[in-house]
Amino acid sequence: MKKTFYVSVQGRSVLEDPGAAAYEWVIRATSEEADELRRWLSSSVEADEDEFMGYVFPWPDTPEEGRSAAYSERISQVYQEIYRLGTTDTRSQMANANLIHA
Repeated sequence: MKKTFYVSVQGRSVLEDPGAAAYEWVIRATSEEADELRRWLSSSVEADEDEFMGYVFPWPDTPEEGRSAAYSERISQVYQEIYRLGTTDTRSQMANANLIHA
């Protein structure tokens, strides 16, 4: 059964209570879909940390675009999933912000 969840990419959270934290997007998802989105948000944190470490301790043979590719790919997946599960308003806002190409 689908429920309403409130998603913050910046806060890396998927919550049922809209008052629990700030959020950017509203989705309708099953508990399993919400859990999967949480995992993707968590993996984007890891990719973001890896990218940061690449800037702090750069390897001479790793191009800059290679460091950010993993993070960009994961964030793209997150936005695709938010769009797929998003309410009509969420989809419209994402399209208007050019976060997704529907």
